[in-house]
Amino acid sequence: MAIVNFSVPDDVKTEFDRAFKHQNKSAVIAELMRRAVAEARLRRRRSKLFRELTARRDNRPSATTDEIRAARQAERS
Repeated sequence: MAIVNFSVPDDVKTEFDRAFKHQNKSAVIAELMRRAVAEARLRRRRSKLFRELTARRDNRPSATTDEIRAARQAERS
């Protein structure tokens, strides 16, 4: 088990102590850290996917307005 030391503003510590009064604060902090890591991974994954999709945009097929209109009309028939 690792020991982590960090500073937080006094008001944050006071509110934290009040909110988690009867809980194991080390367990609460560990869970919050797990969530932060998962959220960071998700943000990186979303960013990577966005970059990939954006890069593919230039290579995707395109259609003219007339072609789109004709396709819609064909579907309605």
